[in-house]
Amino acid sequence: MAYKDILSAPFVTEMRDTCANMYRLGWDERNGGNISYLLDEKQVGEYLDLDRVVREIPFMGVNASAFDAKALAGKIFIVTGTGKYFKNVHGDPENNLGIVRIKKDGKAAELLWGYKDGGRFTSEFPAHMMSHMARLNVDPENRVVMHSHPTHLLAMNYVHELDEKKLTHTLWEMCTECIVVFPDGVGVLPWMLCGTDDIGIATADKMKDFRVVVWALHGVYGAGKNMDECFGLIETVEKAAQIYMLTSHMKRINTITDEDMLKLVDLFKVKCRTDFLNLK
Repeated sequence: MAYKDILSAPFVTEMRDTCANMYRLGWDERNGGNISYLLDEKQVGEYLDLDRVVREIPFMGVNASAFDAKALAGKIFIVTGTGKYFKNVHGDPENNLGIVRIKKDGKAAELLWGYKDGGRFTSEFPAHMMSHMARLNVDPENRVVMHSHPTHLLAMNYVHELDEKKLTHTLWEMCTECIVVFPDGVGVLPWMLCGTDDIGIATADKMKDFRVVVWALHGVYGAGKNMDECFGLIETVEKAAQIYMLTSHMKRINTITDEDMLKLVDLFKVKCRTDFLNLK
């Protein structure tokens, strides 16, 4: 069978372009940030021999007895590599990205393509998988989990209460589109050690209710049906945080009222966290 050029695959192109954009925006300095993208097996089969396994990669940084990804067994992901710089993904995808399939036992992955220099997937991949499992239970169409360090949202962590209701409400007030784009609000976790079972479990638990989860003083996790949706979700939260940081030291004269937010919810037919509103 003649396979298509993997570098022309739309999912590779999306990863290359998204990583370039995230680096350009300053969200992913050095090797900060990571993306995992659940792929369609049939589509991948047009580009790769799915019976050819390059090597097996165990899940590192997790408690093997506790971590179980069997719910994702057989699923194929394209994932950014550990220690890799987003700025290099576009020019050298074969070293900086990998396409992996989760083994039946849920304890390791089979490398189908990528990590050509002997690398492996991001150390946050187990946390990503936990979030994928949580989101797929809520929305079977969820395909993307994205972690980054958006500058203004991170700055906001230092000067705003890290309370889910208060943080969400402030962000909703910053842009008319906010309550429409993330009506489920923003989840918040306290500072936790990254790359561990604990933060993965805590993030996945938040992902049952939120598509955006702030890792306090670190960054953000976002989830979505496709790359554009997930990127746009984080982009909108970051824009709101930027407006807050530009105006928080000034006297506020105008604001979007909670009653106005309800009008938006009604117009766009979205279901919002009304318990995060301050209604009379």
